[in-house]
Amino acid sequence: MKRIPVLLYIIFCTLSVAAQEKETKVLIITDMGKITVKLYNETPQHRDNFIKLIEEQQYDSVVFHRVIKQFMIQAGEKYVPNDSIANKSEDKDPGYKIPAEIVYPKYFHKRGQLCAARQGDNINPERLSSANQFYIVTGKHYTEHELNKKEKEQNITFTPEQREAYKVAGGTPHLDGAYTIFGEVLKGMKVVHKIEMVATDNNDKPLKMVKIKTMKILKK
Repeated sequence: MKRIPVLLYIIFCTLSVAAQEKETKVLIITDMGKITVKLYNETPQHRDNFIKLIEEQQYDSVVFHRVIKQFMIQAGEKYVPNDSIANKSEDKDPGYKIPAEIVYPKYFHKRGQLCAARQGDNINPERLSSANQFYIVTGKHYTEHELNKKEKEQNITFTPEQREAYKVAGGTPHLDGAYTIFGEVLKGMKVVHKIEMVATDNNDKPLKMVKIKTMKILKK
């Protein structure tokens, strides 16, 4: 008879932990389609800041202002209507940074990862993240030989999971361990690819702006 309460307690604790570990999902609605991402609980400051900006509608009318094929698409600047400049945008920096939450090698720069942009190490040695600018990894596929070469060049060792991901899905391994990865794309990589392929100028800015209409929290 005493085993029943203990069993119920174990089940209750298991359900409680599972509830706490649920990941927030976000719907990003763009001019070119919808992208669904989930936010990692292992990067709570980035997760909570992203949710805060979404709830404040800070990402409404934000554009993908930097797009590089086989690398990534970056967003965070606000669209500025201008009759003479078709791709005018401005960075509306909230005025604060987010401490780095680099969870490596568990999270690495495979295709589809949601990451925080930041200033370079030369002026930002603590690798603080931008509060509002983020990028989604597209990257390229790597061969075994190319990965071996990168290991020697960067003095690193890729895990079996990294090797498989970079060969099959692709990514940008040279960024590993240097930027905070705080989520990943669940649906909509075809939309990400369409954005990646838009025409850009010499500064990697799309000739025709791809706008984020809005973002919505799907699950907390």
